Amino acid sequence: MAGRHLRTRKFSSPAGIAATAAVGVLLAVGGTVGVVQLTSGEPAAESALAEPAVAESLPVAPAPTSASPSATPSASASPSTSPSPKATASPKATRTQAASRSKTRTASPKPTATKAAPAPKVVDSGSCGASFYDEGQMTANGETFNPNAMTAAHKTLPFDTKVRVTNPANGKSVIVRINDRGPYIDGRCLDLSRAAFAAIASTDLGEVTVRYEVLG
Repeated sequence: MAGRHLRTRKFSSPAGIAATAAVGVLLAVGGTVGVVQLTSGEPAAESALAEPAVAESLPVAPAPTSASPSATPSASASPSTSPSPKATASPKATRTQAASRSKTRTASPKPTATKAAPAPKVVDSGSCGASFYDEGQMTANGETFNPNAMTAAHKTLPFDTKVRVTNPANGKSVIVRINDRGPYIDGRCLDLSRAAFAAIASTDLGEVTVRYEVLG
């Protein structure tokens, strides 16, 4: 009975009634606000989702071709605008311009094989003194003496005989042709022209001992 009395007093007091009414009002207001928020949030979400779709459906204007940096180089450097190399250089045209192709070709002459002359045969040899002379006069065979020619005088050898004259002191040699007689000095067997003597020794010497070989 005491419990029931305390419960009856709690609900029958003005403070308890006021508190109960306040709780009920708060519950009612909170539920209303939640419903309003839920109701007002759905269209906002739908509109947020719908806006990208609208933006995606709008047509995008193409970029102007004149402002593209790659349009000008591609148009100026296009390989199709360059002239074709076939039009300027034709192998057929080059062949027709060669006038030498229409001419008759002759076979080039074959080089003839030259046989080396056999070495002259030595028929006599010896040593003696040799001098030179260069005065202008007639030779014994009737020629005009030429001091610049490779000639020599000998006492007995036939005219036009070839003689190889070598200076043992330096190894130099020269071949002379006999066209005159002399020399008439003891110990000398050859009198060379000035040019022949200069080929084997200095003309300042005047006379040298030589080795001679008569060539057949």
